Amino acid sequence: MTRLYLLIISLFLLSCSANQQKKKKDKEANPFHDQAYTYRDSQKPDSAFIFFAKAKDLFLQRKDSLGVANCLVNSAIISTNMGDYFGGQELSLEALSYLNEEKKEDYTYLNSNYNNLAIASERLRNYDNAIKFYDLAIKFATDSSSILLYLNNKANAYQGSKQYKNALVIYNKLLRKDSNEKTTFARVLSNIAFTKWQLNQSYNPLPELSAALNIRQKENDLWGLNSSYDYIANYYAIHNADSALHYAQKMLSNAQLLNSADDQLFALQKLIKFSAKPDRDLYFERYLKLDDSLLTARNLAKNRFALIKFETEKHKADKLALQKQNSEKTYQIIIITSVSLLTLIFGWFWYKKRQQHIKLIAEKTIKENQLKTSKKVHDVVANGLYRVMIEIENEKELDKERVLDKIEDMYEKSRDISYDNETLNLHNFQETLNNLVNSFKSSTIDIKMEGNTKALWQKVNAKVQHEITHILQELLVNMAKHSKASQVSFTFEQNNQEICICYRDNGVGLSKDAEFKNGLTNTGNRINHISGNITFETLKETGLEIKISFPIY
Repeated sequence: MTRLYLLIISLFLLSCSANQQKKKKDKEANPFHDQAYTYRDSQKPDSAFIFFAKAKDLFLQRKDSLGVANCLVNSAIISTNMGDYFGGQELSLEALSYLNEEKKEDYTYLNSNYNNLAIASERLRNYDNAIKFYDLAIKFATDSSSILLYLNNKANAYQGSKQYKNALVIYNKLLRKDSNEKTTFARVLSNIAFTKWQLNQSYNPLPELSAALNIRQKENDLWGLNSSYDYIANYYAIHNADSALHYAQKMLSNAQLLNSADDQLFALQKLIKFSAKPDRDLYFERYLKLDDSLLTARNLAKNRFALIKFETEKHKADKLALQKQNSEKTYQIIIITSVSLLTLIFGWFWYKKRQQHIKLIAEKTIKENQLKTSKKVHDVVANGLYRVMIEIENEKELDKERVLDKIEDMYEKSRDISYDNETLNLHNFQETLNNLVNSFKSSTIDIKMEGNTKALWQKVNAKVQHEITHILQELLVNMAKHSKASQVSFTFEQNNQEICICYRDNGVGLSKDAEFKNGLTNTGNRINHISGNITFETLKETGLEIKISFPIY
């Protein structure tokens, strides 16, 4: 949550150094460089990125390595800030080739550059590299404020990698040094309290978290408030769900004021977890839309910077070509060369995009096949085995031949999984359902059926019958495993062009925080495949009621 704030500070420190360099080189002014800073400070990263690229080219012509490094480091920080972490790392690594660790005048750029490498690594969950880069940033820091900033970043990386003891050592050190600056003191105090709680769940961080929250409210520190609401909500998540919900709502409102999409997503995750229906569904819908928008925006940013790089290189190539025009013949040669070069570049980009597209399709196909196979294994093998187990358990006299027949049938079906075969032609479907339901009856579980007639299923196609079989089997397996029910009933009826199935039991029902695992998730997917609906309702007295409806095809 504080990463954007830290990047802004990093840019500010870099600006101070750039101003010093400008004073030293007034005789060799670089208008592109000045314009780049103007755009950057005006929150126009696209334009700033373009002009830093132009300024870099001018510095290259003058063989000014420090100027080139300045432009590359700024461009790297812009890329990282816009979510292009790999691009930011690439530019920072390029900047290192123009910096000399033996020269003190390069130190400001070195520490800012290593800090950017660390932040990009941390965003990519590569905490070990992040910590190494923060150490290098500290090594080349030229003032105390920079050191404190990088130490705080390093502590955050330790916290992200769950090395809480190491994080706590740094936070305690920062608390002693930053005790006079209120917002900084609140940030460090909040981090210490939360880290102590992460280290020891019996520790109560609320007094310190509340103190930090009060300071941030008085100082109107909106970014700090976001962090406080997040920490307090996380603490209450395992102590008081209502309080966790309250602070998650505060976090969402504050994140909206800041226009921070990432923090809104964090808040919505909490609200989804602690809210009851229908609010939970609304929050989930908002989360999906925002997550999709954020991903799209970041992808556009990456593509935009790639295009800017390409256009910059194209412009430079065209300029060089025009400068070499001494005759008509030379001009023609240059044009042909330029066109060929551009064709190759476009062809290369097209080839790379096509390869990426093919790779994405292949990965998507593999994932879909894996999910499909997993679903079939669950329905055919897992639930089938459980059904056989139930029948064996409930039979007084074991019919060995019949059991072997069932296991052989399951074996054949499991072999068919790899060939993507499904048996869709179900004859005498009402008998199939009767046999399925009866296989779960026992001395302790009584199951009744009403309305399951041959006429009911005459107009229902085989594919829908197939899905209904697996849906009811999943309900029965969950009933036998989890419900502790002794009375179960199924009611089948037709309303106009729709069939309705009502399941009831007198078991323990569903808790508010119940999570749908693979089985019930597959059930929901199957209902969607047949354009149906399913609702779960825990009865007031005891038990569970599930209603399923679907159109007749």
